[in-house]
Amino acid sequence: MLYSAPLEEFGFVLEQVLDYGRLAATDRFAHAAPETMRAVLAEAGRLADGVLAPLNATGDRDGARLENGAVVTPPGFSQAYRAIAEGGWVGSSAPVAAGGMGLPMAVTTAVNEMFSGACMALHLNPLLSQGQIEALVAHGSEEVRALFLPKLVSGAWNGTMNLTEPQAGTDVGALRARAEPLGDGRYAVTGQKIYITWGDADFMANTCHLVLARLPDAAEGTAGISLFLVPKFLPDAAGNAGQRNGVSVVGLEHKLGLHGSPTCVMQYDRAVGWLVGAPHKGMAAMFTMMNNARLGVGVQGIGIAEAALQRAGAFAVSRVQGQTPLGAGPIAGHADVRRMLAVMRAELFAARCLALDCALAGDLATAAAAGDMAARVAFLTPIVKAHGTEIGSALADMAVQVHGGMGFIEGTGVAQLLRDVRVTRIYEGTNGVQGMDLVGRKLADGGAAAYALIDGVAAVARAAGDGAVLAAAAALRGATAAMVAMAMVDRQAGAVAYLRAFARVLGAGYHLRAAAADPARAALARVFVTRVLPEHAGLLAEALAGAGDLYALPVGGAA
Repeated sequence: MLYSAPLEEFGFVLEQVLDYGRLAATDRFAHAAPETMRAVLAEAGRLADGVLAPLNATGDRDGARLENGAVVTPPGFSQAYRAIAEGGWVGSSAPVAAGGMGLPMAVTTAVNEMFSGACMALHLNPLLSQGQIEALVAHGSEEVRALFLPKLVSGAWNGTMNLTEPQAGTDVGALRARAEPLGDGRYAVTGQKIYITWGDADFMANTCHLVLARLPDAAEGTAGISLFLVPKFLPDAAGNAGQRNGVSVVGLEHKLGLHGSPTCVMQYDRAVGWLVGAPHKGMAAMFTMMNNARLGVGVQGIGIAEAALQRAGAFAVSRVQGQTPLGAGPIAGHADVRRMLAVMRAELFAARCLALDCALAGDLATAAAAGDMAARVAFLTPIVKAHGTEIGSALADMAVQVHGGMGFIEGTGVAQLLRDVRVTRIYEGTNGVQGMDLVGRKLADGGAAAYALIDGVAAVARAAGDGAVLAAAAALRGATAAMVAMAMVDRQAGAVAYLRAFARVLGAGYHLRAAAADPARAALARVFVTRVLPEHAGLLAEALAGAGDLYALPVGGAA
């Protein structure tokens, strides 16, 4: 078994746990009724199972390579990408006016999870295009949207994001790329960018790069950064890829995993580009794409978690080793193997609910101009990114453990999952950056958005009569008040622990909702509440410990 799309789980979570019907009741998404949602997901599931999943090992084994300045992709990637594009999946949530399906992001998020679980290396390509489409819809001029959106939405062209330079990683303000006006409304962009996912491909007619650069009159730091759309080929009069632009791939990174996905070093030599958004306001425009990508990256982790659980479960029921409490039989009868599988199921369910909750909140904010939903999605986004990727790594690691020695052998496939998912905790802002965002900008409202989420868990716990979850919600509320009162350096020292504790409490709430909707889910909820939720206490203690001990300890030397 390679991968099987968890269609029933998506339907249950969206309809029974998160009340997807609220969204279908709006004018904006009336065309996406529950039965339509299920039909769309079923079609995507067939593509994930039958076309993408068989390529996962191929991409890892053969990898992408650079030949004569052009990327050559693994066998089968071209045909599979064409199936994605022709199915409309690149533009599934893009506006209908731009050629997209106009589906809710909640549906696209479920699709992205399936495609990532089936073949993450390939799905990175359309995932980045989705983010660029959203950025251009929000910030692109009429000229830019007319030139580029139809090709991006159709999947004929792909989109990338270019932030990082050798000396400018998380500190984007240190970038050196520059842009000079050409006098015709366009700009000449010069500089080098690194770590550019799918910066080139042999099956794309054009690749469109969103590039951060500095105008001649720009201030130093992030305040002086502008954003430019720089294509590999300049559009001709008919809107097709025409003259070659001053864009080239000068190297591919050799990585721990994701070998099928080319990670490029890009060189721009007076490459012609179009300004996106206002001058010197490039970070605001880029953050539209980055927030889209942060949700997508969290979902990548969850997709890998699903793939890891499926492989671990299949192995556990087929591998016979010794006597178990159930007698002679497969290792699924051993208590510790059952513990791992149960915890994996519980963790995956909670993380999936979290990501779909975030996506649904964004849809509701768009459909009903709901300020409370906008605050909810803003607060949840860093949690989804960090927690989804942590769970992906943890479950891939646990799948290796379930396999025992065979898990350390590449032939079983679980080692690849562990290697592939590791980068998700780093890119689109490390998980430490997500934690700092949560305790910084996202608590700038005095904790209002946090308290609203906590109160929702508390209400579910009271209805279920669950004292453990109610106590955990109360502890998180108290820790949030303490965090708001802390100096920023102390908040940052406890940021990752606070984020993880928040995810634990939210996860318990989702499990209680699931058990209320379907009593058969009560056993899984108990696994989460008794074996996972208790971590919140230690995490909150760490979150409130402050930064004094960290800065009292020398770095890299003796104590």
